[in-house]
Amino acid sequence: MFLLPVPLVEKLIRPVVVYIVLVVLLRLFGKRELAQLNPFDLVVLLSLSNTVQNAIIGNDNSVTGGVVGAFALLAVNWLVARMLFRSRRLTRAMEGRSTVLVRNGVSDQRALQQESLTMEDLMSALHRQGFSSLQQVALCELEPNGTFNVEALVPTTAEKNHAELLRRLDTLAAEISQLRLRQAGNTGAGY
Repeated sequence: MFLLPVPLVEKLIRPVVVYIVLVVLLRLFGKRELAQLNPFDLVVLLSLSNTVQNAIIGNDNSVTGGVVGAFALLAVNWLVARMLFRSRRLTRAMEGRSTVLVRNGVSDQRALQQESLTMEDLMSALHRQGFSSLQQVALCELEPNGTFNVEALVPTTAEKNHAELLRRLDTLAAEISQLRLRQAGNTGAGY
């Protein structure tokens, strides 16, 4: 149960190699794989973990082997995160750049094709963010991590209500300040 049938060094190297290969492959195949836009992409991601499982653990089913493999994966991920945190250039090389899909209500067909997204995929992502049409979108970017960053062309109702509420609070704060000044003036004049 705890005996390692393979050398410890091999148990540490296998997960690191698989990690690096997966990062490179996900980078090459694009952001769509990370966005989980449809059931097919989800099946691929779920199957991917099962596919590389044997490459990570080999013929080892021991508890120690699993712990060593998990440690190696977490350690390499921690190291990569630290390196990316310290180097903007490395981050850009590893993660890539965001892709503009919509600008001022007009979709970029070339960018959609490059990211293997259909108009239905794009509209689905926009609907999830509360937009009903392209004409409402000032900017829609597909981030390197697969998320959609969407900015409204015209402020939404919630944004308008928020702005109105802030304006009213500012007015109330000004009126309270004036009342305090009057009260302080009346109190000082009475003595």
